[in-house]
Amino acid sequence: DLKLGGLGPNYETIKEKKEKLKQQQEHAKQVKAQNMRSTPGIQRFPTKPQVISSISRLKALEHAKKLLRPKTSPERQLDREMREKRVLPQTLKGESLPQIASSETLQSRHEKEKQIVDAFRTLHL
Repeated sequence: DLKLGGLGPNYETIKEKKEKLKQQQEHAKQVKAQNMRSTPGIQRFPTKPQVISSISRLKALEHAKKLLRPKTSPERQLDREMREKRVLPQTLKGESLPQIASSETLQSRHEKEKQIVDAFRTLHL
């Protein structure tokens, strides 16, 4: 389509290409219009799947309403009562442990045990 050795663009070939492109577009429009006229009864988006999904959802909701809810067991109620009463912890033998001492007594006990550990370390070195 190109002639070598010439100066500037070749306007004749450009016009031919434009005309060919316009003819293709016009033909495509005609075919599209003809196809639209020949199939008027067909819908593009089917509505049945949407209806089916809403019906199945309604059935599921009805089924959920009919199900019996689990009742709270007496064990759970006892656990709640024990938490509220704050029962002292028990050993494996069933004996209750003493209450936690105040922070001052714990601090003094810590200092005494610290001194004992230091004494053992000096003896063993």
